[in-house]
Amino acid sequence: MKLNFYDDFKKVLLDYKISERARQALAGLPLVLMVAPTSTGRNTMIRELLKTGKYYFVVSDTTRPPQIRDGKMEEHGVEYFFRSEEEVLNDLKRGEFLEAAIIHEQQVSGISIRELEKAKKYKKVAATDIEVIGTDNIILAKPDAVAVFLVPPSFEEWQKRLNSRGQMSPPEMNNRLVSAAKELKAALTRDYYHFVVADDLARTVPLVDKIAHGSNDQAEQQRGQALIKELSKELQQKLEPGLAN
Repeated sequence: MKLNFYDDFKKVLLDYKISERARQALAGLPLVLMVAPTSTGRNTMIRELLKTGKYYFVVSDTTRPPQIRDGKMEEHGVEYFFRSEEEVLNDLKRGEFLEAAIIHEQQVSGISIRELEKAKKYKKVAATDIEVIGTDNIILAKPDAVAVFLVPPSFEEWQKRLNSRGQMSPPEMNNRLVSAAKELKAALTRDYYHFVVADDLARTVPLVDKIAHGSNDQAEQQRGQALIKELSKELQQKLEPGLAN
């Protein structure tokens, strides 16, 4: 699948600036960004936070069509808002996305301002799952956003979770691990991440909730940083030489 307006998207994203409407939506809005390598439990964490009633899940827009996930077709407004290229491109030209990116050269996905306006209207903490690059872009636009990086509790447990997601071809598995290696490496170079080891939900959900509301756990931070270094080392050994660099 190829983007019909690929060149137009590249052009508008090259020097993208959010609109005044977007700035107003961001002002005073608590925003939590959940970042994690594949199969760490990011979506599970978000679901648990939503159960507290204090959070609003920000659903991203995408130009790709719905897909079957876990045996079920994705729903509009649940997993994503499925929109046409023209709709997304026009909103981008108006600056009405917080961030957006071309994914795999095949689709454009991003966070629409209308979702942030909903969170603000409901007086809840906006929460979303996002990748490292998207987090960089959001922090530039909203420096007070809280970025939480979930860290697998061990390499063995991480691989177990990854393998439990279903049968994946060796190339797909390798691609996921290569991306994870890059994400782990990048995480240690950013000074805005709150690292949380994703072991026990009974422990981590209240911890993330506290972080979202301004707390900072230095012991957890150090534990997460040390674990990332261990995971990166083991991951380098698992991957084919040169692919994780």
